[in-house]
Amino acid sequence: MKTEMDFEDLMDEAYGLPNGTAKLGMLEEAARVADVNGMEEEAYEARSEIVETATFCGYPMKALIAFSWQLGKFDQQPERYDEETLMWSYKWILGELSSFPEVSRDKMMELLKDFGRRFKSFGYSERSYWYYRFRISMDLGELEEAGTSYTKFRSMDRDFMSDCEACEQDEIMRYWLLAGDDEKVLEAAKPILKGRMSCAEIPHLTLSEILMPLYRLGRIDEADKHQAKGYRMIKGHNDFVQSFAEQMDYLARTNPAKGIDVLEENIVLAMDHEDPFAKMMFYARAAQLLRCWADESPGYRLRLPASFPYEGDPGDLSEMADYFAAYAKAAADKYDQRNGNQHVSSMLSEVLTS
Repeated sequence: MKTEMDFEDLMDEAYGLPNGTAKLGMLEEAARVADVNGMEEEAYEARSEIVETATFCGYPMKALIAFSWQLGKFDQQPERYDEETLMWSYKWILGELSSFPEVSRDKMMELLKDFGRRFKSFGYSERSYWYYRFRISMDLGELEEAGTSYTKFRSMDRDFMSDCEACEQDEIMRYWLLAGDDEKVLEAAKPILKGRMSCAEIPHLTLSEILMPLYRLGRIDEADKHQAKGYRMIKGHNDFVQSFAEQMDYLARTNPAKGIDVLEENIVLAMDHEDPFAKMMFYARAAQLLRCWADESPGYRLRLPASFPYEGDPGDLSEMADYFAAYAKAAADKYDQRNGNQHVSSMLSEVLTS
């Protein structure tokens, strides 16, 4: 049986690795060793790290499972564990919940309320509660409620439990994207694009998000520069599947051949991705791109990984576009049913209604 020393060795090795599957695997092994040896505090430590690592390397389901264990242990013996670590994990989980259509709206609001109660009981600012209410309202397509929550959280002072400024700014950009105000999207992006705000995922996310606003405003040369730089930053990284979708959305209109490269290089990441929302967006934009490419290059055979579950002819791009679109539409219908509106399917209307 592995011992406490094995646990420490595994954790030390994991801490020395960048976020990714290798680190995640090391942390999962450390948690298993701790469980087998009855080392509850060590198991809690490992799962805290799993939540963070899984969240930021594209494995949200692993994060959800680890957090459920973490929250249960904390509630059994709150005096034994650090509430600050728990609440950071809680924030990351709230940011992922809405991606799973099987999590009901009522359950999300219940967890959000519980999060706010705990934050208040620990003496933290309510700003984070309103910020995550803002994010979840956007996810649910409730823009009026999102606007109210936006005003609330922006009126409150930051504290040490607030998200990083770059992440918050990126969410503000998303609000204006959903509201259909391209000028305000780009205004919100300025401090990020000028390098005044950054973090592990910013400007990586931002550079893809601004492509369509720039396109609609006719600023194609500027968009092309951001597309090239943005793709270099995210290429091959599992946690940027939705950004690849945004890249394909833009390239379908400006350079379909380059878009096909993005599709072929990253489809293996999308097909196995744990986040069903990101996978849906990738498939929807793949359909859109393939329809454009079928007109420009009839007879082209799409390069697919051997494990891709498609039995049709890779050379029939229109049929393959229908396959991707059908998958995206089925996923969008699940979100619409959960949300109680047409928010998600309307976002994909260019693809799903064609």
